[in-house]
Amino acid sequence: MKSNFIFKSIIMLASLFAGLQVNAQDWPNLGRFHQENSTLAAPAVGENRVVFMGNSITQGWIEKRADFFKSNPYVNRGISGQTTPQMLIRFRQDVIALQPKVVVILAGTNDIAGNTGPSTLEMIEDNLASMAELAQANGIRVVLSSVLPVFDYPWKKGIEPAEKIVTLNARIKSYCDRKGFIYLDYFTPMADERHGMKSALTIDGVHANVAGYKVMEPLVTAAILQALSSQPGK
Repeated sequence: MKSNFIFKSIIMLASLFAGLQVNAQDWPNLGRFHQENSTLAAPAVGENRVVFMGNSITQGWIEKRADFFKSNPYVNRGISGQTTPQMLIRFRQDVIALQPKVVVILAGTNDIAGNTGPSTLEMIEDNLASMAELAQANGIRVVLSSVLPVFDYPWKKGIEPAEKIVTLNARIKSYCDRKGFIYLDYFTPMADERHGMKSALTIDGVHANVAGYKVMEPLVTAAILQALSSQPGK
């Protein structure tokens, strides 16, 4: 009886370890959109496909405002909790291979929160720049979004992200100005006097609610139109 219990325990631990190994091997979650990407047809002639690359804010957008994506040639590739190094690894698979005219990148808040370990603002900017320049090299027009305002992270309290986000956004805008990419400012219309998100626009101080996405939608639409009017690779 005792030996049977030990055997079952070993099997259970082996299965758990195997599961952890699989998760570790797919750290960027390349498997998340593998099936969707394989069945997505190439863009039709004249289609202005846009890929939205991001984290839970991007993922939540299609969950809360599905019609915004269904009524436009928009492909959502947001994965909750992700940081910029994870997105950079999956950028070829989840953006370039889908042949969009434009990519909208919204990322960086989870890096500041430390979701995948400590990260400096320079590291975040480097990863954003790498994604933008990969897109540019493949003839994809780039929209780089500001990080949304956050006063405090519910899951990582006390790290005081507000001013770090202000500084990061200034760096993103400066980079866009130097490189000729479109800078999309969500921060200004969504921030309160503390540089947190306005309470009417968020569910938890970090993620937008329906009202928040309604503020973001005309802004991103204008940025996409501006990007489409520019030359590919510029």
